[in-house]
Formats: sequence, C-alpha cells, structure tokens
Amino acid sequence: MQSRNAPIGIFDSGIGGLTVANAILERMPNERIIYFGDTAHLPYGDKSAKAIQSYCSAITHFLIGKGCKMVVVACNTASAVAFKEVKKICGKEVLSENVIDPVVSHLADKMESKQIGIIGTKRTVSTRAYTKRIQKVYPDMISSELATPLLAPMIEEGFFNNKISQTIINSYLSRKTLEHIDTLILACTHYPLIQAEIRNYYQDKVRIIDSAGAVADAVKEQLTHKGLLQEATSKGNHEFYLSDFTSSFEETARIFFPGQPKLKEMNLWA
Repeated sequence: MQSRNAPIGIFDSGIGGLTVANAILERMPNERIIYFGDTAHLPYGDKSAKAIQSYCSAITHFLIGKGCKMVVVACNTASAVAFKEVKKICGKEVLSENVIDPVVSHLADKMESKQIGIIGTKRTVSTRAYTKRIQKVYPDMISSELATPLLAPMIEEGFFNNKISQTIINSYLSRKTLEHIDTLILACTHYPLIQAEIRNYYQDKVRIIDSAGAVADAVKEQLTHKGLLQEATSKGNHEFYLSDFTSSFEETARIFFPGQPKLKEMNLWA
C-alpha cells in the first residue's frame, strides 16, 4: 500500500475533472494531486467503449507510475465503461474511485426526490449506468436520461456563462424527457461549470446534483479508512499533464488554480 505522502491521481478527457480536483483539495488541502487531461481524445462521449478503455488503461498506468496512492476517474463516460478495467489495474495496492457510485449514494440525502433527470454524454447515457444503479438502490425513484452531446465540447471551447451557452442549455432542458423531474444529476464533470445557467433555467425549482462534491467526500472517506489521508502539508507541487495542449484548458485551470499552473504535454500513445 502507498504511503499517505503519495499524491492522488485524477484524470478526465479534458477540463471537467478540474471540478473534482478542486472539490478534493477544498476538503483535503494537504493533499497533492497529479492531473491528466486527455485532451487529444476528447470528447469521450462519442468514442467507442473499446477506445475509451484503451485510453483509461494507459492513463491509469501512467498515474500509478507517478506513485499515486489513488486513481480517481473524474469522467462519467470513463466511469461507465472503463472503471472495472481501472480498478483491475490498480489492484489492491492503489485505491480507486469513479464518479457514478458516489453520486447515487448521495441521493440517500435527497430522499424527497422521486423523479430524477440525468444529463450526460451520448456514451454515458447509452450505458444507462445511473438508471441501473438508482433502480437497484432506490426502486421507488423514476429516472429519465437525456444525452446532451453539445455541452462538453461547448465548455471545452470556453463557451459558458454567455447567451450562446444559455440558449443551448435551455434547448436541452426543455425537452419532454425532463418535463416532470424534481432532481437533476449532472452526469458529466464538465457540467458544474454551467451550473449557474442550469439553475437559472429552473429558477431553483429543481434540485441540482453535481458529482464533484460527492466524489470528493468518497475519496476522503476511502483515504481516511485506509489511513492514507495526508495530515501535514504536502511537499511538492501539483502536476498537470495534457495529451494535447489547449489554451481553453489553461484558461480554465487558472480559474481553479490561481498562479497559472504549469501544464506539461504528455503523449502516452506515441
């Protein structure tokens, strides 16, 4: 088992996982993270399951090679189709967490919810991963899933908190699929970046659940249980790797991590 001084590895197809990284550091400020954004292959939502599993396998091996004590799959699509592979690679020596299970568990705190709406990428929605887990744990809840494929690329390009993004968001949320919901799960880690616009559409009449906080709580619980929670200030800086450099990632990273974090380009498939 790794030592508590080892970093936490976090990966996503792009900038969405930064919301998870930020939530983890808010709850565990002494931890050090190593982040990998697979910008060369984004969005994962329109890729085949086989391709996504291949990407996740390479990234997981990379993070383990960097000495991470835990690997967090900060992507709903990857969590839906590749987490079993990630967990297998991590084995018993490295902890692992996905973004779906913590969110479903979080619904226990929202038991007044009866009709759950879920928005995510085409791949995440096609797996029905959320609905299957919700039905297993909360059989009385009704869930409706809607693919919103334009949102993640829109956010990656920096289009959020403006008229263009609000129009696209309103178009999706007004679909009949989501007509009677009382709770909405943001089943993509990019979506917290447009949470204000989603709340603006619903005028606070629908509960919004994003994965970042729920995942951070689950990570802290695992590390605490295994005695791996970093109690003293970590030595060393956070590390950020991209499979392909993008200016939009750099700009968003500065929002969460002031001080202009140094981004390193790393092609794991060369």
